[in-house]
Amino acid sequence: MSTSSRSLLKVIVLGDCGVGKTSLVNQYVYKKFREQYKATIGADFVTKEVEVDEKVVTLQLLQIWDTAGQERFHSLGVAFYRGADCCVLVYDVNAPKSFETLQHWHEEFIKQAGLTEPEKFPFILMGNKADLESEERNDETISEKRAREWCTSKGNIPYFITSAKEDYNVGAAFLCAAKLALANEDENSFWQVLEEEMPSHIHLQRIPESVSGIEQQKGGCAC
Repeated sequence: MSTSSRSLLKVIVLGDCGVGKTSLVNQYVYKKFREQYKATIGADFVTKEVEVDEKVVTLQLLQIWDTAGQERFHSLGVAFYRGADCCVLVYDVNAPKSFETLQHWHEEFIKQAGLTEPEKFPFILMGNKADLESEERNDETISEKRAREWCTSKGNIPYFITSAKEDYNVGAAFLCAAKLALANEDENSFWQVLEEEMPSHIHLQRIPESVSGIEQQKGGCAC
């Protein structure tokens, strides 16, 4: 593959602490999972090279931690969001609050990224921790219907039920993100791919490859 066909795509991963952002990224990149992660203020990033439609694509997956109420970090949001090619929103299917705050994350990204036509920008929604749904199902579990209605209200953005622990739909969701980011270079192809996929004082840290295997630990913040 010639270097001229390579693309660097910046994918922002947003969502509340504990929804499984780090778990999803590590499962996708390293095929490893652990229950407990140490939350960090700022951002974490990792890269993965994939092939999409005969083109080598390097995904730069950047996770943003919630810095609400911390003014010195909040002002740096523009630097993180600008230049993004896709935004992945994540919530925990068993945590209603994490679903309710999706509106905040969606609006914050649009504002900080300076999007003038947000309806044309590639967003993807992941409802994570599906492996716990059957074990801990209750009236508070976010239904797939409710999530899809939210996606419809935001311009029919793609929606994936995922499990970072069981590696369910993780690869498919990030591959969709890569395809939409590439297709966004051309408005017509963007909507075609979308239709197909629907059925300093800041701490910037690269996620280490030496992530241990599955650990049966409880607690912590699996962001």
